[in-house]
Amino acid sequence: MNASSEVKTVRQLASEILFKVDRQKAYADILLDGTLKATTLSERDRALLTELTYGTLRWRGNIDARLRQNLRRPLADTEGFVRNLLRVTVYQLFFLDKIPDYAAVNEAVELAKSHRGSKTAGFVNGVLRNVLRRKNGDTQAPSADNSIPTLAAELSHPEWLVQRWLAEFGLSEATALMRANNERAPLVLRANRVKCNRDQLLTRLRDHGIAATPTPLSPQGIAIESSGNVEKLPGFAEGLFQVQGESSQLVAFLLAPSAGERILDACAAPGGKATHIAELMDDSGTVVALDNSSRGLDRIRDNITRLNLRSIQIARADATQELSGDLGAPYDRILVDAPCSGLGTLRSHPEIKWQRQERDIRRLSELQAMILNRVAAYLKPGGVLVYSTCTLTHDENQRLVEAFLLAHQEFELEDAPRYLAASAQAMVRGHFFQALPQRDHTDGFFAARLRKVR
Repeated sequence: MNASSEVKTVRQLASEILFKVDRQKAYADILLDGTLKATTLSERDRALLTELTYGTLRWRGNIDARLRQNLRRPLADTEGFVRNLLRVTVYQLFFLDKIPDYAAVNEAVELAKSHRGSKTAGFVNGVLRNVLRRKNGDTQAPSADNSIPTLAAELSHPEWLVQRWLAEFGLSEATALMRANNERAPLVLRANRVKCNRDQLLTRLRDHGIAATPTPLSPQGIAIESSGNVEKLPGFAEGLFQVQGESSQLVAFLLAPSAGERILDACAAPGGKATHIAELMDDSGTVVALDNSSRGLDRIRDNITRLNLRSIQIARADATQELSGDLGAPYDRILVDAPCSGLGTLRSHPEIKWQRQERDIRRLSELQAMILNRVAAYLKPGGVLVYSTCTLTHDENQRLVEAFLLAHQEFELEDAPRYLAASAQAMVRGHFFQALPQRDHTDGFFAARLRKVR
């Protein structure tokens, strides 16, 4: 197989993954992982497939704006595979430089011909040749226009989200946030303190030639440079670590669990925070991990088994409904890591910005309020409740907590910084914990620590 056909094969796979992301509203990482496991690509082509998939999703708004200039019909009316083949090719033309422009266009045309026929190949050829002509003839300086459509195209975010973040953060901060969202996220591990400390895991990784550095904000985190299968990393099978973003790791520290306590994780899948809580308790006490999905419970169970933690009990239950039997017994601490819009995780999941709509924010904030109001009743007087999300919208975060406090006079808001390591204490806005990609170089996260005073 020559180099050209290898690249075409990778482009085909990327186009198919992106088509499924569109059609199924699926997560790209799951589809990509399945594709990588089902194929025998070289390491170079595995890296290229990953780059094409995530790069095209990150810059889809910018790419679509370029395509719309060269289409006589709406881009959405273009057949799904062809639409994403065009996107992948335009990503290569504007954001990658290893393959000559003419070669990228020719390969896309051949792929369109073999999969959709000569007529489609002619369409793809015409569109991409026009894109190339505009690219080669564009000598204008970058636009200074700060209108919502211009920012949406240049920074590759949907217009509704640009408008919301301009209102919530202001122009300078919102622009920096959107630029940060288009950066690649590192792979971050959390050392399993029941089995090893961070220094021991760092040594293990480096001994195997893996570039690994301690995270600056979480005392258990390790950032690594790896595009391979996580399950093949040294220490994975032995349960020496859990994959978990750095800002996500800080949530369990805010909860500050103690050995022997009874703790509820009300929305626990896939188990990253529940297992972290158990580790901070030295695996002594009880962590009740709830989820309303059998698949979610399976993921929690897999992580518990691999990490060899014994203090976690899992149960299928809907946290918006009354908890029955032992599940409804009082808890010392409760974590509500609520289902949310996920808009803080766009570095790792860029597809989310194209799948979410403004109406989702309203729907999710109503669900979050239902969960928070329900589980608050199961907290002991004097107990601590931490509410967290991996999003950055005020409706799902600050405003929701403020509304909860107005309705629940028995709770008070505590200062987040005092429960974090010194390096992370600056990650606050008022009393709230807030991680921002453009400031902290982490996923966006929000958390509030509430105490039940009576």
